[in-house]
Amino acid sequence: MAKSSANYEVMYIIDPAKGEDGIAALVAKFKELIEANGTVNELEEIGIRKLAYLINDKPEGYYVLVKFTSAPDFPAELDRVLKITDGVMRSLITVIED
Repeated sequence: MAKSSANYEVMYIIDPAKGEDGIAALVAKFKELIEANGTVNELEEIGIRKLAYLINDKPEGYYVLVKFTSAPDFPAELDRVLKITDGVMRSLITVIED
C-alpha cells in the first residue's frame, strides 16, 4: 500500500550575487511552492558559506534547508523547478526515514 505522504528535506544553494532581496524572494518562492503542495515543518536559512568547490566560478553560496511533508509525487516537481530557477546553484532532495 502506497503512503499518502512522506517526510523530505531539501537543501538548496542560492547565488549570493542575487543580493538580499533576490535571496529573500527565492526563499519565499520555494516556501510558498512547498506549502501549496505540503507542509513546511522547518525552514532554516543557514546563510552564506564557502563551497567545497567552485560552482559557476563562485566560491560561496547561500544555503537554505527546508524539512517538509508532502505526497510522494511532489519532490520530483520541486526538483524540476529548482533546476530551472535562475540563481539556484545546486539542490538536493532527500527522504527522511521515520
